[in-house]
Amino acid sequence: MYAWIWRRLPGRLPVRVALAVALAAGVLAVLWFGIFPLVDGLLNLEDVTVEQPPDREPLQYAP
Repeated sequence: MYAWIWRRLPGRLPVRVALAVALAAGVLAVLWFGIFPLVDGLLNLEDVTVEQPPDREPLQYAP
């Protein structure tokens, strides 16, 4: 897939590198500011269900 994108980019090597970096930054910006905020409402990251098993006492860590 990356080779297909690289072959489709116009220009010589410095132009291709700049366009590839801009393309990657654009994809990351769309994910960061668009997709992740939409998905964040669907995920309940605040509800943690990890508990200590009832047959064991909590571990004591010495400083």
